[in-house]
Amino acid sequence: MDAGLHGLCFSPYLDGQAPGSRVDEAQIRARLALIRPYTRWVRSFSCTDGHEHTPRLAHALGLKTLVGAWLGRDAATNEREIAGLIEVARAGHADLVAVGNEVLHREDLSEDALLACIERVRAALPGMPVGYVDAYYRFERHPRVTAACDVVLVNCYPFWEGCAIEHALPCLQSMLARTRAAAPGKRIVVSESGWPDRGSAIQDARPSRAAAMRYFALSQHWARSEGIELFHFAAFDEAWKVGAEGDVGAYWGLWDADGRPKFT
Repeated sequence: MDAGLHGLCFSPYLDGQAPGSRVDEAQIRARLALIRPYTRWVRSFSCTDGHEHTPRLAHALGLKTLVGAWLGRDAATNEREIAGLIEVARAGHADLVAVGNEVLHREDLSEDALLACIERVRAALPGMPVGYVDAYYRFERHPRVTAACDVVLVNCYPFWEGCAIEHALPCLQSMLARTRAAAPGKRIVVSESGWPDRGSAIQDARPSRAAAMRYFALSQHWARSEGIELFHFAAFDEAWKVGAEGDVGAYWGLWDADGRPKFT
């Protein structure tokens, strides 16, 4: 941590909040202040409901930003997200932009619809690197999407594939190697990778404090030594994720839901 991370995945939600809740600038600023000494980049996931302020506030603290538009099944919400992303980037508060997160994985949009969104953002933001976020194998299965990305933003989770912590780093390395093979010559950023410290096991992947610390240390050392851009998931525990991911969903943070560091 003291050596500094490349990036952290950042959501400012407090207990009782979830996607759809309005977040205010004060809570975003307070959360950013906690992580500022330890990271060079932050990744945000949305450009609506107050999240559009995150990139500006991060830039004010000297942080770089990977700014995302959250796309789903609702066309009106997608329109607001894309408009917000373009507005944030045109204001000079984005260093990279991500058009959608795991949209293909969730089957929320067709490939053609996603490509149309990517091209719309690229046309609106000449000179801005534009990418899309999904699991590593999606870039193998969707070569047109891979080709459309200036930057391939890949989520790599040995935990979700049931990998034992003893084999997690080679598994992560294999995921990145497969992405490189699917996207030769392109800039590749590991947009998410982490390990939960509490919750239920997935096959041989077992959450624990020791495993989370070990994965964090090994993945960070490897990324730093190899010059890999890696965003650790996540900055803070988020209770709302239990609904989508089961009990492990709430325990991926380096800080707990109250903003206290978990591993000191």
